Amino acid sequence: MKYLIVGLGNIGAEYQGTRHNIGFMVLDAFAQASNAVFTTERYGAIARTRVKNAQLVLLKPSTYMNLSGEAVRYWMQKESIAIENVLVIVDDIALPFGTIRLRGKGADGGHNGLKNIDLMLKSNCYARLRFGIGNDFPRGAQIDYVLGYPTLEEQAAFPKRAEVAAEAIKAFCLSGIDFAMTHYNNK
Repeated sequence: MKYLIVGLGNIGAEYQGTRHNIGFMVLDAFAQASNAVFTTERYGAIARTRVKNAQLVLLKPSTYMNLSGEAVRYWMQKESIAIENVLVIVDDIALPFGTIRLRGKGADGGHNGLKNIDLMLKSNCYARLRFGIGNDFPRGAQIDYVLGYPTLEEQAAFPKRAEVAAEAIKAFCLSGIDFAMTHYNNK
């Protein structure tokens, strides 16, 4: 079975390490733990790895966050991956930092990357792993917060939370969304 695992973020040095790039950061940690190396290809950086019998295509879109759907659609078609075998890793301000929530489908929650994927796939029936980045910002400062850098405390907590996210990714690929959701929501 083949899976497309997508980490959302923005390319460019000015976005590297920001909260909005948590999808890239989780995917980088997963790839490193799997000894997978990203190469630049059409619409993004791609790495390939296996988890037991599952083939994983890891994608960090180079289309910027708000056009992520172009890359997702292209790689789904190129690799002949069904929508039920797609997992998108995304930041979520509605969840406390490091909270992992896995869903089999759902609304975009105001996230522009998910909105574009929904539009390009004409569906929201793909799995998403939401990684909480918190919402500790004053009114009107959401953009600065999301595009800002995690606190030292958040940075220290990230490796352990990325390990939990990696376990959720593996469970999704090996046991399906229902099992993974049961075991990793709110972990």
